[in-house]
Amino acid sequence: MDKTVVDLGNLNGKVLLFGGVYSNLQALEALKHIAEAKHIAPQNCLCTGDIVGYCAQPEEVVQLFKIWGAQSILGNVEIQLRDGAEDCGCDFRKGSRCDGFSQMWFPYAQSKLSKSSLDFIATLPDHIQFRFADKKFVMVHGDYFNVSEFVYKSTEWSLKQKNFDATGADAIIAGHCGLPFNHSKNENLWLNPGVIGMPANDGSPHVWYAILEEQDGQFEFTHHTMDYNYKLANQHMQTDFLPQEYARTLITGIWDNTEILPAYESGLQGFGIQL
Repeated sequence: MDKTVVDLGNLNGKVLLFGGVYSNLQALEALKHIAEAKHIAPQNCLCTGDIVGYCAQPEEVVQLFKIWGAQSILGNVEIQLRDGAEDCGCDFRKGSRCDGFSQMWFPYAQSKLSKSSLDFIATLPDHIQFRFADKKFVMVHGDYFNVSEFVYKSTEWSLKQKNFDATGADAIIAGHCGLPFNHSKNENLWLNPGVIGMPANDGSPHVWYAILEEQDGQFEFTHHTMDYNYKLANQHMQTDFLPQEYARTLITGIWDNTEILPAYESGLQGFGIQL
């Protein structure tokens, strides 16, 4: 299937960047309130995909996302839901713990989503691009070539550079890996705002997002943590149909395992994130 790219043109004012809602309604409600308090227009609220995921309220999350008017690209989960696939397409190693968990939460999400929500998911583009402070930004989920590519701070720049070469972007906004970070080189920026549906393996239940602003003709970005009603999100996950390991992560801020992480990121588990 050919890639679909939505061009938003020039964006003005603050831009809210986030990813991985993961069916966590309480986190999405909290982020929407933050956007409204900061007077960030819905069309300037941009998600890197995986609106649906590990938590308990996929239908409510998609419907609130629609009502809010925020914009998102396709995550691997949305692609698989759109195509009626049998798995989440996360690229977890077959037989791994994450793969086993996905055989619980993905069918659960499929069973909960209405036709209205699936129709909305089918309208999402592969990529969004826009200009901000006279720079070109391109949004990807994993990377430009593979929606399920895990790209981290420690990932070699040569892989990231291929994305800049292919898109002509000055800055790439990415998701999928679940960890917030930024990496700059050769006047290019790779920015992952993090996800709001699960903690970042940093030992705290808070979650992460980012904000773009323009100052004196230049763009600036800031990483932010967000507190929300994670105890209620955990309570909603108390069902045999969802992995209780993920429910515990909402409370502890520690991932059940680090099998998808490179050695550097794995070694930071529980130590907090400094950005």
